[in-house]
Order: sequence, then C-alpha cells, then structure tokens
Amino acid sequence: MDVSAKAKKWTEVQGVIISLFEDNLELKTPEINKMIKHLEKSGKFSGKEGEVYTFTQEVEGNIEDIVLLGLGKEEDINLEKIKVNLSKAYKKMKELKNDDIIVRMIETENLDLKEMAKAMTISLMLSDYEFDKYKSDKKEEQKDVFVSISCAKLNDSMIEEVEEYIIEGKDIAEGVTIARNLVNEPANEMYPEVLADEAKILGNKFGFEVDIFGREKIEELGMEAFMSVAKGSSKEPKLIVMRYFGDKHNKKDVLGLVGKGLTYDSGGYSIKPTASMDTMKSDMGGAAAVIGAMATIAKRNLRMNVIAVVAACENMISGNAYKPGDIIGSMAGKTIEVLNTDAEGRLTLADAVTYIIRKEKVNEVIEMATLTGAALVALGETTTAVITNDEELYKELEGVSEYTGEKVWKLPTFPEYRELIKSDIADIKNIGGRNAGTITAGLFIEEFVDDGVSFLHLDIAGTAWTDSAKPYKVKGGTGVPVNSIYELAKGRENL
Repeated sequence: MDVSAKAKKWTEVQGVIISLFEDNLELKTPEINKMIKHLEKSGKFSGKEGEVYTFTQEVEGNIEDIVLLGLGKEEDINLEKIKVNLSKAYKKMKELKNDDIIVRMIETENLDLKEMAKAMTISLMLSDYEFDKYKSDKKEEQKDVFVSISCAKLNDSMIEEVEEYIIEGKDIAEGVTIARNLVNEPANEMYPEVLADEAKILGNKFGFEVDIFGREKIEELGMEAFMSVAKGSSKEPKLIVMRYFGDKHNKKDVLGLVGKGLTYDSGGYSIKPTASMDTMKSDMGGAAAVIGAMATIAKRNLRMNVIAVVAACENMISGNAYKPGDIIGSMAGKTIEVLNTDAEGRLTLADAVTYIIRKEKVNEVIEMATLTGAALVALGETTTAVITNDEELYKELEGVSEYTGEKVWKLPTFPEYRELIKSDIADIKNIGGRNAGTITAGLFIEEFVDDGVSFLHLDIAGTAWTDSAKPYKVKGGTGVPVNSIYELAKGRENL
C-alpha cells in the first residue's frame, strides 16, 4: 500500500471515504451533500460511530464509489476511534475492489491534523495486512493500493510536514507487521535458530547489532532455568541479544527490553490439552514484539539507546525434559522449585532479565510475554496486564498506551501475593496456585530484578493474539505492543 498526502482530484480516483460527525453532516461538495441530506432524512445514515454507508455517484463527471463513515459525536473523538472506524470503511472499499482512493480527513479542533494522518496511515496499512504465505491458491501478484489522505485544511505549505507523519505511520505499521509475521509462522518453520536468523536479517536491514549465543554459551552463563525448559527439545536454544545505540555520547542511558521467546509450548510434562496447542506457535509474541519494536526504533533513527534480549527455545517432552518436582538453578543463583512445567516462560525470562541487567548493565527493563491464561480470563483480548516496581515508569507506559490505543491495566502487588510463590524447599516456586495467577507470574520474574532497577512486566497473553478479526487486526498475531514500545522509546530521545 502507498499512502500519501499528495492531493488527488476526486475525478482521478475510483472511490472516496468521507468521515462525518453525528452532529455535523454538512459537506461543501454539492453532489455528495445532496445525497447525505437525503440519507439523513430517510434514516439510512446519521453519522453514528462505526456506521458505514456506500453508494455510487457521479462526481465532477467521474463515476466513483462513496463510502460514508460515521464517527459519532465530535466531543468524543480520539485517535483510536479514527483508526478503528477507518478500518471498517477501508475494508468496505476493498470489498468494492477499489485500489485508488481518497480518504478525506475529518475537520476538528479536537485532534492535530498531522497526528490524525499518522494514525490513519497505521490503520490503513494494518487493515491491509494478510498472512497468506502458505496458501497455494493465493494471488501471485496483489494489486497495489494507492491512498491519498486529503482535507480541506491541508494546504500546499502543510503537505510536506504531514507527509513526515505519514512516513512515521508507515514505519510503525512495518514494525507491527514484522511482529505479526513472526508470530503467525508455524512452529515447524519458526524455531529458535530461525528466529535468531530473522533477528540478524532485520538488524542488518534496519541498523541494530545482533549477537546470537547457542547452548554452550548459555550454559557457560549459568542460565540453568532457561536451559531446563529448553532441554526437552531437539532444537538448540538461542539467546538473542540486540543493541541499538542512537545516542553514542550517553551509552550508560539504556532502555532494556526482554521478550518471551517460546517458539512452541507443548506444556512439557504438564501437557496442554489438544485444543490449546494449535495456537502455541504464538508463545513467542513477546519476542516478536521486541524485534518489531527494535526494527522501528532503528529505522526511525531515534536518538536514544536500547538493548533487547530474547531467550528462545521450545518447551517439549522427551527423556531429557524437566519434570514437575524438579529443583533447578538460575543465572541469578536462586533455586526454583518446579511445580508445573507449563509455567515455563517465567523460567526463561528470569534468566533473560538477569542477563540484561548484569551483563548488559541496563537499569530499567520492560519485559513482555504471553505468560498466563489468567490474564486472558481477567482482561480478555482488550487489555494488557502490567506488574511494576516503578510507578513513574508505569505512568509513562500508560500515557503512550492512551495515545496508541494499546490498553494497559496495572495489577496490585501486595505482600500477600508474594507469599504465594514462596517454596518450602527452594528459594521460590514457579507457580502460586490457581488464585491471582497473572500477579504471581509477574512477581516471580520481578524476584530476579536486582535492587535499583526499574521493571515493567507486560502480560500480553490476551492482546498479542486474537481468535477473530477486529478493526485493523486480522485473526492471529496482532503485533501488540510494538506501537507503544516505539512511542515510549521515542519519548526518551535525547534531543
């Protein structure tokens, strides 16, 4: 898809998407305005949020499809509503097989024109996403779609500035697409070595360093928790370390990112039911988001530093696999009682967090993982659960999430929850029982965060994957929270 602010005339395109507020259905284009008045009077279109109405009409001598999009009341508008509703209108335009269209921006004092153009670009590009790589009947060459974003207020002097925001929107959508593609790959095609290779390819393409460590180095580092999970598989585990230094004069100021990299999770000896296994290729959603975010940060040349770590492996069953009841070590030196081998992600993350703090010397860590089914039960597919030891860091995340539309919710960390993961025979146990599962999982990982290090744990079990298509999200990997991590990093730029 090619999105641009370069103005096109209505006579040059196949279709036009027009956004309208419920309390203002007036347009300056006489032909269209006449139809809108008719539709309003007949009760066929009122501008309510999410309302879509299509008709074909001659405009200035050109026959074209018009898609009217309702955005509700002007006072309630925000960027996320723009993205969600524009996605609905664009999908209608695709159904009509139009590949050269104008999207008319709504005129409002409540939103910045440039930010609107950026949000619309993200929505359009992600609405166009498909993962059909393995379909034998897919079209060999899909037609390019050309979208011109226009607005009556958009004069020649503003176009260049708006174009910059559109380019940023494209870059963000590309990072989200990278994450989606990685998650959507089947586990027989996407295993630790392949994920590591993909990280290297993307590092070379976008400009960040990548180091890959295999079994020997992982064992040398003392990452016993990580290796315990990995040893049941015939696939070699990989520790993927990515470094981006956009502020080389201040290398001590580094944001740390950690992503869960279980390229497949059978549950191990605490085996999952069959119905829960087919989507377990998505258990590396955290790793995919970290890689997508790194690609976006590097491509945008942000003036700040980021180091990201992924402990990639499979959780499988074999004679070598770890078992419930085992006591294992960790890079931090803590002993862990394993009560459930399907609570494996927190074990790999414990060592990954220790590594990034002690070896890469970061003093703040944002870790993301498809960690618990309990997060999905509590918050559904809508909201990411967060555990943190730093309220200011959480407020920072909360602010960008409101901007990006990737919702977050902070869970409590009262001392009583920590009691649930105390072990009678080791330093800590890897599950705390049925109650408060999302909280105890996050607190388990936090136990491996050294004093003085700020920590955010994002449980994206519900938000990194969707079982049904949603506005600007298809069934499968969503790419959450790439957009929020990029915006948070952008806010750290040393200008």
